Amino acid sequence: MSKAITVFYEGNPCYEIVLEQNFEQLIGEIKKIGYTPDQKICIVTDSNLGRLHLAEIEKIFKSYFHTVSSFCFPAGEQSKNLDTVQKLYQDLIINHFDRHDIMIAFGGGVVGDLTGFTAATYLRGIDFIQIPTSLLSQVDSSIGGKTGVDFSQYKNMVGAFYQPKLVYMNLSLLQTLPKEQFVSGMGEILKHGLIKSASYFSWMKENYTAILALEPDVIEEMVYQSCLIKRDVVERDPKEKGERALLNFGHTIGHAVEKLSDFHLYHGQCVSIGMAAACHISKEAGNITDTECEDILNTFTQFGLPISAEQLKAEDILSISKSDKKMVAGKIKFILLRSIGDAYIEQDLTDDQILDGIHSIIHA
Repeated sequence: MSKAITVFYEGNPCYEIVLEQNFEQLIGEIKKIGYTPDQKICIVTDSNLGRLHLAEIEKIFKSYFHTVSSFCFPAGEQSKNLDTVQKLYQDLIINHFDRHDIMIAFGGGVVGDLTGFTAATYLRGIDFIQIPTSLLSQVDSSIGGKTGVDFSQYKNMVGAFYQPKLVYMNLSLLQTLPKEQFVSGMGEILKHGLIKSASYFSWMKENYTAILALEPDVIEEMVYQSCLIKRDVVERDPKEKGERALLNFGHTIGHAVEKLSDFHLYHGQCVSIGMAAACHISKEAGNITDTECEDILNTFTQFGLPISAEQLKAEDILSISKSDKKMVAGKIKFILLRSIGDAYIEQDLTDDQILDGIHSIIHA
């Protein structure tokens, strides 16, 4: 059963998030926007998706648009950089794309972030559509207009806020994901419950067997609820001046772990490790109990997410965390829990407090 969520930007309807079990409604949703067959389409994807699904998605777009091209880059975080963006610019120029034309981000978070940033900056902005194919990109990176690339291995250091014209999800594609990629997406989903909804976090614990079995109705409901949480936050704070920063729970230490592991761990796995450290700091601050902290960590483990980074050095993690883009006036903007479902921004943690949290994941 299809579902749709309208995202507002500065009080006005901006784009639809459409949840389907196939691509049958894709062209219909595109027609609703007002696009016409004479507009050129560039489908951006990675080598994994290109091999599996590019022919199918090209055929769908060619059924309506006269000119459809594709740009495929090597899969992985290592491609999420300005070199790949430059190659994509060149491809768009060679194929005579102008501001009238449209880019399609067909893939996971790396594809969406890179395509969105290219769309934001090519000719000072052309339209783009998100077709997220991974769980993480469906519930997180495709929603809210954050786009960007890594710079010298610093995560998302170059970017722009730029809204898509449509987010279309074919949830059946989740059935084809490698297990580790699906589990990685659960890191962001559990985060949504921890920062905004204790009842949603409890629902996931109760339904973990059905979730891991990828039962379609349960998966649809889970993705829908996470999209609602993300939508509500980014509507209230589209450019991360306040509340939207709560979505970075687990990300400050998580990004450091991601960089120090040379991006060999999936993003959601690193966020899980970062959340484990943040939960320890929240416990030591007297916000959550030992039992609550243990329950959270056990839930991560139940879903197959890591809670430790034993091979890394605490001082290295702290150092990288301090170069994170979430620093404000030389202080780390850290997200902690008051309780399950209630997060807040803390900017006055000492290095010792942060190191204590880091040591908890190294010696876990």
